[in-house]
Amino acid sequence: MMSEFGLYFNLGTEHILDIRGYDHILFVISLCVLYSIADWRKVLILVTAFTIGHSITLALATLGIITMDLKLIEFLIPVTIFITAVSNLFSSETVERSKVQINYVYASFFGLIHGMGFSSYLKSLLGNDTSIFTKLFSFNLGIEVGQALIVGIFLGVTAIFQSIFKVSNRDWITIISSAIAGIALTMMIENKFW
Repeated sequence: MMSEFGLYFNLGTEHILDIRGYDHILFVISLCVLYSIADWRKVLILVTAFTIGHSITLALATLGIITMDLKLIEFLIPVTIFITAVSNLFSSETVERSKVQINYVYASFFGLIHGMGFSSYLKSLLGNDTSIFTKLFSFNLGIEVGQALIVGIFLGVTAIFQSIFKVSNRDWITIISSAIAGIALTMMIENKFW
C-alpha cells in the first residue's frame, strides 16, 4: 500500500507531466528557453522559485484563506505564459544578469497565479480534510520533480538542436518563444472571462 506522502507526491508529478495540463509545461519551457544545459543549476533555482510562488497560493487557496474566480485564473495563466514568452523575444543572445533577475520575478510572481490553478485540483482531492501539511508538501515536491524532468528533457533537446542541427541560440529562443506565445494567445482567447 502506498503511503500518503507517496500518493500525493505521485499526484503532483503526474499533474505537472499530464499533457492535458500543457499550460504549466509551456510556462516552465518559456522560463528555461534562454538557458543552455550548462546553466542547469540556474534553471533549477528558477523552477524552484516558481514552485515557491505556487506553493504559497496553493496552500492559502486549499485552506480557504484566499479565493479567486477560477475563470479569471484560467485566463491569467496563459497571460503569464504569453508575457514570459514575448519577453524572451526581446532578450539578448546571452542571458544577462538583469534578464536572470526578471525571470526570477516572473517565476515567483506568476507562480502565485499558477498555484491558484493547482488549488482547484488539490481541493477536489482533499475534500474537507484539514490536515493538509504533508499532503501539500508531497504534492509540491512531486510538482518540483516533474518540472525538473521537463527542464532536463527540454535542455537535452536544446543541446541536440544547437550542437547537431546547428540552430543558433537566438533562432532557438525565437522559434520556441514565438510558438509558446502563439499557443498562449489562443488559450487567452479560449479562456476569456468576460
